[in-house]
Amino acid sequence: GQDFQTDAYFGLIRNFRRHSWLLIYLFGASPAICKSFVKDQPHRLEVFDEGSLYLPHGTALRMGRLGSQSDAQAELHISYNSLDEYADSMHEALTRSYPGYEEIGVKVDGKYRQLNTSLLQIENEFYGTIRPKRPIRSGERPLTALRSRGVEYVEVRCLDLNPFLPAGIDGIEARFVNLFLLYCLLAESPEDSREESAVMGSNQLAVVERGRQPGQMLETMNWPVAMQDWAERLLAGIRPLANLLDELHGNDLSSYSLDQQALKLADPALTPSARVLDIMRTQQIPYFRFVMNQSIAHKGYFDEHPLRDRALEDYQKIARDSLRRQQEVEAADDVDFDTFLEGYLAFK
Repeated sequence: GQDFQTDAYFGLIRNFRRHSWLLIYLFGASPAICKSFVKDQPHRLEVFDEGSLYLPHGTALRMGRLGSQSDAQAELHISYNSLDEYADSMHEALTRSYPGYEEIGVKVDGKYRQLNTSLLQIENEFYGTIRPKRPIRSGERPLTALRSRGVEYVEVRCLDLNPFLPAGIDGIEARFVNLFLLYCLLAESPEDSREESAVMGSNQLAVVERGRQPGQMLETMNWPVAMQDWAERLLAGIRPLANLLDELHGNDLSSYSLDQQALKLADPALTPSARVLDIMRTQQIPYFRFVMNQSIAHKGYFDEHPLRDRALEDYQKIARDSLRRQQEVEAADDVDFDTFLEGYLAFK
């Protein structure tokens, strides 16, 4: 039933949060940024060239202090021990005013600066590597949908687009993420705590900033461990699942996907983050130029592999239908934005 499914998903999420640093290491592809991103702002990055900043052993800077970790949420603990605990801790964050946001103001001189002054102004502002999800109904808040109907799926949020792949992801990566999620679902999943949340946040930041550093250590609730040793144990735990899926499907695609990740663990130079920096060095180009070059190359790939006429027609119809529905929704609006916002933010 739905209760069993919801409980199983929360067990998966707890394990995913404990181990998601491994995905950041394997698939992180943002070790550098354009200098303009932090113009006149404090940061801990090093100079790569005239236009770029980076961290020598960084993996996915967007998952750290520059993106998915904020001072406002530093002390926030969202519990994933059950739907009730998750909903209660999220509700508290969504209704507790944050002094820093109070100083900004909500509506100033007739214009909105923010939606409200809560620590989390809406559910999707919570920076997590994974989220429990349930499709919402018109005007319904995501937390209300979860409380009413339970978890239907999870949203993985810690994967960078791979700049070396035209679509940003391929079957090899997708199969490993599937294996990783299955492992998190089936492995024992103890309850989490505020203390463990702090440890998980520290491990995430360590891998974001120093994931390819030789001898990198991570924390557990008991003692420090070598990242390499921990990662090898995880891959060994995933191996039986890969073998089982290959047996079921009559191929070796899952095992091959796992083998490719093991190579990146053995040689950090094979990770996307290392490859990005290597190209920037060898071609002597800034990060901005690297990104533009990859974009141009991928555009060329899709220009050479156009959609078939029938597929193109299907997508064009989807686009037309979407625009038509947008017009219908906007035409049906019968309240002003202030009234809508007040009603939306009020939990029912």
